[in-house]
Amino acid sequence: MRKRHILAAAAPAAAVPLATAIPAYSHAWITTPPSRAALCAAGTVKNCGDIQWEPQSVEGPKGFPAQGPADGTLCAGGNSRFAQLDDPRGGAWPATRVSAGQRLTFTWKFTARHATTQFRYYLTKPGYNAGSKVTRANLDTTPFLTVPYNGAQPPATLSHTATLPSGRTGHQVVLAIWDVADTGNAFYQCMDVTF
Repeated sequence: MRKRHILAAAAPAAAVPLATAIPAYSHAWITTPPSRAALCAAGTVKNCGDIQWEPQSVEGPKGFPAQGPADGTLCAGGNSRFAQLDDPRGGAWPATRVSAGQRLTFTWKFTARHATTQFRYYLTKPGYNAGSKVTRANLDTTPFLTVPYNGAQPPATLSHTATLPSGRTGHQVVLAIWDVADTGNAFYQCMDVTF
């Protein structure tokens, strides 16, 4: 009888780590080209903190560029839990090789499909220093691609193809934003590219 009580007490305690490892609310991240969140989740980049288990949770206030996360916290959506995404790592984030005028496809993976206002994609300005955090001052705040979604829910995966702007060389950062229609938040993803 005593063994049964010990097992009964141990079962809930063992379940706690499993329950806390699975986020209560999941959303989306960009898988290709690999975002910083995807690189951390895949183990390609180490020392990422919680983002390695929650690449879909980079959520912060919407309204960029007039509002939204503070400068230097854009890649983490202003969420201090994921501050590792804002660390430029001395410009050492793995980068996808691209060229000006190239058509590049961005693929989102959704784990919760919110009603959506739009998706927007921004690129750092010519001369961006890959060793610095992403700010409004070093981003072209006019998106190179905007995809209206008019309140619809996206499917489990969704891709957008854009023509990359010219005038860039070296290591640059793409900031992608998924504006949710039914909350005050948006989801932020940064991808490193090399022209």
